[in-house]
Amino acid sequence: MPTTAKIIAIGNSAGIILPKETLARLKLEKGDTICLSETPYGAHLTAYDDQFLRKLEATERVMHDYRDTLKKLAE
Repeated sequence: MPTTAKIIAIGNSAGIILPKETLARLKLEKGDTICLSETPYGAHLTAYDDQFLRKLEATERVMHDYRDTLKKLAE
């Protein structure tokens, strides 16, 4: 279910205030690190998972290195 979050000023940066229900659903607490990914549909927010992030980076390298081959396979 979509929800809203407010962007606030924090010094020269900005922060997002997440509702407590969102924190509970993501199993996050104050001070935790999160992972923010940009997708064609907008931003995707998930709990930080170092192992998953390494796999995602490896996948992106393979997709970049073999982009021509992947395009041919998709035809």
